[in-house]
Amino acid sequence: MSSSYLPVLILLGLSAVNAVGMVVASQILNPRRATSEKDMPYESGMVPLGDTRARFSVKFYMVAISFIIFDLEAIFLIPWAVEMRTLGWEGFAVMSIFLAVLVVGLVYEWKKGGLDWE
Repeated sequence: MSSSYLPVLILLGLSAVNAVGMVVASQILNPRRATSEKDMPYESGMVPLGDTRARFSVKFYMVAISFIIFDLEAIFLIPWAVEMRTLGWEGFAVMSIFLAVLVVGLVYEWKKGGLDWE
């Protein structure tokens, strides 16, 4: 039984040695020259403008949540489409209810102006 775990333990040991070796090599080979540009909050060299803790609009989160919801809808539709013939009319009815709920949510969001980006 233990001989079947030997390749996994070897791989785990090599991975740990590789990770530690990369950290040690980066500490040894990395030159530490501090400059005023590197000490800034952003390493792009541009002077930061305004507060870094700026608030995002609620509409940004509405669009993000809508994207996630409709992305999940696509994930649920693919297996349903593959198995549609075996599910029969019951599967069709259940998916129709699921899509109807999502359409009602989309219409509500549309009417409330959640998709208007101004």
